Amino acid sequence: MRSASTSVFAGLLYTLGLVLLGALMAALLLSFTSIRESSLPYFTYVINAIGLLVGGYVTGRRCGGKGWYYGGLTGLFYFLLVILIGFFGFDAPMQWGTFFYLIGAFLLASFGGIMGVNSTSKR
Repeated sequence: MRSASTSVFAGLLYTLGLVLLGALMAALLLSFTSIRESSLPYFTYVINAIGLLVGGYVTGRRCGGKGWYYGGLTGLFYFLLVILIGFFGFDAPMQWGTFFYLIGAFLLASFGGIMGVNSTSKR
């Protein structure tokens, strides 16, 4: 059982790594196949969902308890990072859809945290 802060940080790194890898794969698919850019939002939602699930899973597995809480924190920190990048980098305004993304990120990462806690072996 590791400390909560290092577990959440590790889950956040896993999430960011998977999102970056998924973005690279989506870019390659767009470049070398006949997939149109209009389907790109679907790719980004799926990539982010997988990244949040895995990040929450890693957090829950490393913490060993309270997976929904620490997984949810991973989703919350990922959401804040994406919002800050969007706001400072691209001058993106806050909208109602942003809050739905917050709820989705929290729920997905929480579910991953629950699964991560339940995958540890109790001795």
